[in-house]
Amino acid sequence: VEKGIANRLFYLALPPSVFKPVTSMLKAACMSPSGWTRVIVEKPFGKDSASSADLSDHLKKLFSEEQLYRIDHYLGKEMVQNLISLRFGNMIFGPTWNRDSIASVTITFKEPFGTQGRGGYFDEFGIIRDVMQNHLLQILCLAAMEKPVTTSPDDIRDEKVKVLKAIPSLSLSSCVLGQYCGDPDSDHPDARLGYLEDPTVPEGSSCPTFAAAVLKINNERWDGVPFILKCGKALNERKAEVRIQYKDVPGDIFNGSTVRNELVIRVQPDESVYVKVMTKTPGMSFNLQETELDLTYKSRYKDARLPEAYERLILDCFVGSQMHFVRSDE
Repeated sequence: VEKGIANRLFYLALPPSVFKPVTSMLKAACMSPSGWTRVIVEKPFGKDSASSADLSDHLKKLFSEEQLYRIDHYLGKEMVQNLISLRFGNMIFGPTWNRDSIASVTITFKEPFGTQGRGGYFDEFGIIRDVMQNHLLQILCLAAMEKPVTTSPDDIRDEKVKVLKAIPSLSLSSCVLGQYCGDPDSDHPDARLGYLEDPTVPEGSSCPTFAAAVLKINNERWDGVPFILKCGKALNERKAEVRIQYKDVPGDIFNGSTVRNELVIRVQPDESVYVKVMTKTPGMSFNLQETELDLTYKSRYKDARLPEAYERLILDCFVGSQMHFVRSDE
């Protein structure tokens, strides 16, 4: 901290309904006269396209893009940040990262619990606004974007925007929505309650707690490759991962005993990267079996401390790095 300089960082951990009046008052009365002023805006950035654009226009009138930090904590997770390193720092993946070799890309977010008494808040947004259109779409951009010119924030975000522009609007036939119900045979009291049995959820709500969608990217690299986004609450496990499935090996000589290779990037829990490959079974036989080349962080980096996502991102705000934040045109 330089003597005589007072920097100010404001974190809007507030209901979205008060973003506009609060930011107006910050601009009027709280700007630093001698240092930088930065504002962290939490999701959701509006409830739909119109309200998101309205909030964005309001913030643009008050602050420059360099002062705004639209936070998506998934961009602070170790394995999400590792996507850029894996893709562009290794020759082994680059030549096959396209429609010629890849059959599909599946991005999954699963939680094993329901709303746990917070259904009133969740019901205002649903699983699509809460997870799919921010967390999963940001991961999709990092997995699908072209190589940026540098690792500077604007170069990376320019490439992400190109991906978003190449995605056609979703049709209902490409989506599946669902809402969890209770399991009367479960030993866990929370699991016996369905979404509509949460007393804070409005009666008869049709708010989705599960969503799956198939997106297409109309560009030379990804034409014809489905990007499958899946997210939901009250499912069978806690998991967030990116699963890249490769195409079948052409000219099969193993009588159909091979299965498709997969590259899996596990975001949570137990951060890891592993590749599913075919190998010969040990011993005298010449049969094939599927095995894994496994990099599990807690095994490989036993003494490493992985910072929490918010910890990384708030530090980025202090140092002025916007690489892992969402720009207005995203």
